[in-house]
Amino acid sequence: MDENWETQLQGIWLKLGTISNEEFIHQIKNHAELLTDSQAIADFEKACAFDSTGHEKEAEPLYRSALDQGLIGLRRRRARIQLASTLRNNGKLEESILILREEKANYSDELNDAVDSFLALSLSSAGEYKEALSLTLKAISQHLPRYNNSLKRYAEDL
Repeated sequence: MDENWETQLQGIWLKLGTISNEEFIHQIKNHAELLTDSQAIADFEKACAFDSTGHEKEAEPLYRSALDQGLIGLRRRRARIQLASTLRNNGKLEESILILREEKANYSDELNDAVDSFLALSLSSAGEYKEALSLTLKAISQHLPRYNNSLKRYAEDL
């Protein structure tokens, strides 16, 4: 994969919302076909396109394929988060929660708050409101100019 391919990909992503969803998906699919050295990345990008345009049922198998083919790095982390979100939308709450709990326990990076946020959504959908609120408040507490420690303690008490 080369930098030019990534730059062109970002250009297509900038069109999201300015062209029809069908045209956007078509452009991502065509661009993904140009990537001959990583089917995992191609499947991930196609999954993202479907997911971002409200086609979660089409996205799910592509996320799974990308992960099964050994997707690595930040894209792997994003794929797990996005798959979990898609699973929640597809009514597969237990698997969504499991994936996000695994991510939370085993990995740490700039997407930690995203993991917590999507885990909170899945927990809320499963009726686990207190834990969902606790995760949300903990994530928010790190970004406040004041009351960080108080909010974090209150969240832990939940």
